[in-house]
Amino acid sequence: MKIAIVCYPTFGGSGVVATELGLELAHRGHEIHFITYRQPVRLALLYPNVHYHEVNVPEYPLFHYQPYELALSSKLVDMVKLYKIELLHVHYAIPHAYAGYMAKQMLKEEGIRLPMVTTLHGTDITLVGNHPVYKPAVSFSINKSDVVTSVSQSLKDDTNKLFTINKEIVVIPNFIELNKNRNETSISCHRSIMAKPEERIVTHISNFRKVKRIPDVIKIFNKIQQSIPAKLMMVGDGPEKEKAEKLCDELGIQDKVIFFGNSNEIDKILSYSDLFLLPSETESFGLAALEAMAWSVPVISSNSGGLPEVNFDGISGFLSNVGDIDDMANKALTILRDTTALNTFKNNALTVAEQFDIKNILPLYEELYEKAITQQTV
Repeated sequence: MKIAIVCYPTFGGSGVVATELGLELAHRGHEIHFITYRQPVRLALLYPNVHYHEVNVPEYPLFHYQPYELALSSKLVDMVKLYKIELLHVHYAIPHAYAGYMAKQMLKEEGIRLPMVTTLHGTDITLVGNHPVYKPAVSFSINKSDVVTSVSQSLKDDTNKLFTINKEIVVIPNFIELNKNRNETSISCHRSIMAKPEERIVTHISNFRKVKRIPDVIKIFNKIQQSIPAKLMMVGDGPEKEKAEKLCDELGIQDKVIFFGNSNEIDKILSYSDLFLLPSETESFGLAALEAMAWSVPVISSNSGGLPEVNFDGISGFLSNVGDIDDMANKALTILRDTTALNTFKNNALTVAEQFDIKNILPLYEELYEKAITQQTV
């Protein structure tokens, strides 16, 4: 199949998922065209069957905000006609499904059918999409898609609760590529750079937004380090980072916390981590937790959103109520204090992650693609 993929080209989960999906589809012989305003961060162009087409939004003084949706839909039309693309897979309802629908209609005028698969990732539904200004456009975009998927049952339930949807939403979870560079001898980073041999390494990775409850991460770790030697690795950047650094200073643990910022060496950091903290207010799925589990890192997380669908309580880690810092810290210590318990949870984390291997998930998408291509147009 010739497939166009539209996504945000950023460090965020949806962009990573879309890029990894496209690369694996290309590996299986499909021709993949990424269409977005910048090359996705995990996209390697030196890859068979992979193409990248940049969406340029020309500046025009009439517009206060540049019309990305207009530029994207026009670019989609041009690329579909030039490369004879058979299917469009957009990640996020707005603006991507909205632009995709406009492209479908323009192509329809020329007798070209472009089936569209829309994957809902979370923010497009629970945050942006639920805003009164955007809500009609989100409902419209979802209902005009040929196939709609969500990354968790929790997100599907939220979508049906918040919007009037007349399409069946298929749950296809996020995934991890387990066989990607799992050989420890290839890790150039040394554990001693991050922590002493007797210290446990605790890690958090996110975009440092309020929903991630960054102060909770710091406070949980503070309780952990009061009981056992430990270091905290904070990976990512965002509006809450400065406050987190200040909180570390106030608690007197600044020498036990390393702030990496956005990093392309996440695998190296996770390879030496002993525990992953994700106390978010909510997560549509929890891809960061799954990435940690794929490196045999158990997870302490909140029990909201799609997290219980990824982090199996008492097996790959533990779940706690949102904001229950004491419970999360106590459960973390249950894992970290005893080496035998830690090793058991590490093994379990990897076993659970194996269920989400891309090789198990990708056929589900291929089946839906075939369905979208063969069914009648919306």
